[in-house]
Amino acid sequence: MVVTGRLAAAAGLAALFVALVLPSWLGVAVATGLLAALICADLMLLGSTRALELSREPLTTVRTGRSIDVELSVLNTGNRVLRGTLWDDWPPSAHAEHREHALKLPSNTRIRLHTELTPAYRGDRLAGPVTLRLLGPLGIAGRQFRRDVPARLRALPPFRSERLLASKVKRLQHLEGRNTTTIRGQGTEFDSFREYVAGDDVRTIDWRATARANDVLVRTWRPERNRHVVMLLDTGRVSAGRIASKGWVSSKDRGGDGTRLDAAIEAALLLGGLAAAGGDSVDLLAYDRRVRAEVRGVGGKRLQLKLMHALAGVTPELVDTDYQGLLRTTLQRARRRSLVVWFTHLDAATVQEGLLPVLPVLRERHRVLIVSVTDPEVAAAAARRGADLYTAAAAENILTEHAVARETLRRIGVRVIAESPDRLPEALADEYLELKQTGAL
Repeated sequence: MVVTGRLAAAAGLAALFVALVLPSWLGVAVATGLLAALICADLMLLGSTRALELSREPLTTVRTGRSIDVELSVLNTGNRVLRGTLWDDWPPSAHAEHREHALKLPSNTRIRLHTELTPAYRGDRLAGPVTLRLLGPLGIAGRQFRRDVPARLRALPPFRSERLLASKVKRLQHLEGRNTTTIRGQGTEFDSFREYVAGDDVRTIDWRATARANDVLVRTWRPERNRHVVMLLDTGRVSAGRIASKGWVSSKDRGGDGTRLDAAIEAALLLGGLAAAGGDSVDLLAYDRRVRAEVRGVGGKRLQLKLMHALAGVTPELVDTDYQGLLRTTLQRARRRSLVVWFTHLDAATVQEGLLPVLPVLRERHRVLIVSVTDPEVAAAAARRGADLYTAAAAENILTEHAVARETLRRIGVRVIAESPDRLPEALADEYLELKQTGAL
């Protein structure tokens, strides 16, 4: 049972009555009995709390940093008017606004209440219990109780680089609509014949077609469609590092920084959308010591949303990545030759102990592209030699270490992309388009 300020006001009036009219124990008893009668009457006229039915959608999705209204349906199945207050409880990271609602619900009436949520970072948030305080018609007393109404808010990755997708797809369509490439080799398919011109490779001459024509004819080739792209996200401890970026939207929880994994997810979403538009099949694997998220066998327009849902709840794990296990898992899932895009970090320990032992085996079966995010603050610190010499020296040492790692990987035939979070998605998309243009994919 709960009481309101009206009961306090009534008790004050009763005290004045006792003090001025009937200053005795009889007066106290009369005043107390009157207040008790009012409370009992208010509770009896309140109605049954079981007459109130609450429901809402089990899953609501929104991109991180954006706001959405979550609807709560309230139905009064009783025969009395229900009055009071409702509180819709959500975790603090959901940043709930307008979650307190006044109720005045006639019999057999349904209302819909809305709470505004603005999640600050990726992941699922479970709704807390709904608290209701129902008061009687006198507004003196009532009952407070809680109801569990299961619901989940899923904050998807923000995918800010989506603005680049349309222009990249247009460029891809332009590449595929150009004159067919006059190269021959793995990763291309036959397109048509044309007349031989000086400089063409004599191995492209089709002698049977030439015998039936008046001119020497060569085969033309075009990049093969429906190729396979496998994206590997290293979710081990190296992915937990904070990276400063102008592109991150400030939040109440994390300021303007994101993790390396956040930057990798942003680039992976752009690559996935571009590859799907190019007719390629895309798989994704998030791994550290076990599979954290996986997308397989999805293409076309469904791929983008599938990737966002799969990556919504992926967070860095503070463990060393099992690279041998990642290699085995990748080879089991990628049976045919594919483009393997591996998002990881290029510090010396990761390259020497993690990547170099497994890359030769992976390169035998697939084309490998290593993608790493760099910290712009490190480059800025290296440039400020006059202000802080020791910090600049440490930053310079990190830059040199990463440069050596990139060169080591290039020498074994692995292409490397290392850019800041703002530039990484576009750089990866451009690399994919280049591979398409040259027929290497």
